[in-house]
Amino acid sequence: MDSLWDLLRQFHDAYGINLVQFYDAFERGRFLRGMRITVELAVICIAVSIAIGIAGAWLQSSRVPLLRAFVQGYVQFFRNTPPLVQMYFFYFAIGPLMPRVVNEYGIAQPLFGSFAWAVISLALFAGAYNVEIFRSGIEAVQSSTVEAAESLGLDRWYIYRHIVLPLAVRVCLPALNNNLVNLIKTSTQAYAIAVPEALFVSSQIWSDRINVLEMMVTLFIFYMFLVGVFVWIMTRFERWLAIPGFGR
Repeated sequence: MDSLWDLLRQFHDAYGINLVQFYDAFERGRFLRGMRITVELAVICIAVSIAIGIAGAWLQSSRVPLLRAFVQGYVQFFRNTPPLVQMYFFYFAIGPLMPRVVNEYGIAQPLFGSFAWAVISLALFAGAYNVEIFRSGIEAVQSSTVEAAESLGLDRWYIYRHIVLPLAVRVCLPALNNNLVNLIKTSTQAYAIAVPEALFVSSQIWSDRINVLEMMVTLFIFYMFLVGVFVWIMTRFERWLAIPGFGR
């Protein structure tokens, strides 16, 4: 690998192509940490938003009007306001109201850091869309299927988990895939509250090393690869779950 780093350094010396994020050990480590945090942020937000979508879709069919109204209000709030404004609201408005904790050095610090607030904000934003996506899938399941399960004496929660939800997922996977791809791309907004993800670290590198073009190209390639891998996984998952004649 040392020979590769030397070659990239020579590109800079000979042609002015500054790929310092690769051949410099410090900048390479900083960029790799940023990519790792981006992946962690995306994975956690995807998992939490899917859980919110499943729970919200279930509560929308609740017999308690207050629960249905709460879910509908949540969906409307997060769908009708910009995600960056939501992130600022959580970090700058709600964050200071939270209790502070004292670390091992006796210094008071916020209960939640910028990464945690980014997860909360992005997961709630994507979760609002996932609620409607899962609801559409649930409504696509034939009522006769649910009635047949009820006639066997199964309770509503069991029917939802083992019959309705597995069928609904097969219907809503394309829309869910699209929303989760948007979530991965929207994770770059964590830059605004100083989460050291790929975009934030890239801006630091190009500010220090004056290689905006090279860093932007690298960033584009990274996100194309990240989203491409995710889409490939979701496509394989969709084919694996496919039932001939259902949901197509």
